[in-house]
Amino acid sequence: MNWMPYYRGDGRAREAELAPPPPWRTFPRQSEHAQYRPPAGMTDAVNAALHLRRPLLVTGPAGSGKSSVIHQVAHEMGLGDVLRWHITSRSTLAEGLYRYDALGRIHAQNLGHPSNGADQPSQDDIAPFLQLGPLGTALLPAGRPRALLIDEIDKSDIDLPSDLLEVLEIGEYEIPELVRYRDPLVHVREWGSRETREITHGLVQCSEFPFIVLTSNGDRDFPPAFLRRCIRFTMPRLTTDMLTEIVSAHLGRTSDPQAAELIGQFAMRIRQGEHLAVDQLLNAIALLTASDGPGGDQAEQLRTLLLRELARD
Repeated sequence: MNWMPYYRGDGRAREAELAPPPPWRTFPRQSEHAQYRPPAGMTDAVNAALHLRRPLLVTGPAGSGKSSVIHQVAHEMGLGDVLRWHITSRSTLAEGLYRYDALGRIHAQNLGHPSNGADQPSQDDIAPFLQLGPLGTALLPAGRPRALLIDEIDKSDIDLPSDLLEVLEIGEYEIPELVRYRDPLVHVREWGSRETREITHGLVQCSEFPFIVLTSNGDRDFPPAFLRRCIRFTMPRLTTDMLTEIVSAHLGRTSDPQAAELIGQFAMRIRQGEHLAVDQLLNAIALLTASDGPGGDQAEQLRTLLLRELARD
């Protein structure tokens, strides 16, 4: 079978209807709490973190499912939408807590335009130029803890884990711009929402410590002071049985001989130390075992393309 339903590389215009996407590539993105299968020991680690009000640090290779657990916990416990802070080498504690558009405020002052859009002289309202960050939103007082994913903490600047210590220990922070502001009460927009929360004298104090999951690919070591404040869990090496359960939860094709072969070969390559991600396996099975999927040499070429080791060019 020659699988060539869309682009053909001949420069001719044609209408091609795309097949439905795999479940994990539908948009807007949906939580996959029902498909997640926690590895052995993960539920105990989660419950320990919840009980002790400590962050959960999950370490494992890329694509091993480290960040998936928080969506299932948030769904099962009714913690609302998961807040996400994706870490880069430029991330700072301040941006995790709040964002302040100082230049925008200065520009509005210079123009003399009302910051709230009303037909009246500007009152220099600071609120439109402030937004809480994901960590800052998670620490707002609430009746239920919020769920916060701090993704790839090992990609951060060397100082960020240490900078987090005090905030995670005392569960509060100040917004200096509001501490100095003339009005004691300011409504500030939450992260990922149009909702605002009233902040008094620039101080935010949590009433329920959030459920925080930090993920790490294991690319660096963290200070002991940071590690002792976390519950730590290392993702186990994926086995054939674990991969079969994951594929079954997402695709339900594990009875297909070709899917079983792909799972077995994938597990063997992981045992041999290759760096592969679970979503590579899901992609390969979704494409290669489809009823209208490729066959022959084309299937082999696509298998090689989809299952390339991540640590090599």
